[in-house]
Amino acid sequence: MKNKHTLELLQLTMLGAIVFVLAFTPFLGYIPLGVTKATIIHIPVIIGAIILGPKKGAILGALFGLTSLIMNTISPTVTSFVFSPFYSIGDVNGNFLSLVICFVPRILVGVVPYYVYQALKTRIKQTTSLAVAGLAGSLTNTILVMSLIYLFFAESYAAAKGVSVNALYGVIMSIIGINGVPEAILASVLTASITMAVFKITKQGKAVR
Repeated sequence: MKNKHTLELLQLTMLGAIVFVLAFTPFLGYIPLGVTKATIIHIPVIIGAIILGPKKGAILGALFGLTSLIMNTISPTVTSFVFSPFYSIGDVNGNFLSLVICFVPRILVGVVPYYVYQALKTRIKQTTSLAVAGLAGSLTNTILVMSLIYLFFAESYAAAKGVSVNALYGVIMSIIGINGVPEAILASVLTASITMAVFKITKQGKAVR
């Protein structure tokens, strides 16, 4: 039991460190895909959720959110106010709702994949269930972030993007399609391959509760 706890703590620490390394190393956490970039920062969170369970997955998700808060505060873009209450542009300020956008979807990235994997692992091939869990985790992040931006900051975000509020829904859907879909596919492939390798090394074969 002690060895199991030590292994889980080690895995949590390693995955948390990977989140920070990916987040703060240029061109490592973001992979160029032609006109856009795909992020892989959420992948350690997804893997952690599957291997370590939703509680530790949520911790990793919170770390993911923290890196986003830090990056959008110290190295902001014109839309960083939706992620950081400490950043403003013109008359537009981030606020408490920025923290909701920054943390809630990322924490859920550390929860949703666990339950998806648990629901599917006895029904379909393990590799496929891991791939679907990775897909679900990535889409949880993209869809929730963009939906909350639309809900909380529609006018300000539209102004920052230089579009009308009426056109914002189309802009958000295009972001989900252009950024979110490649990220989800990448997360699906990497989650399945990496997690299967971890299962073989640790001889777990299933997520730890």
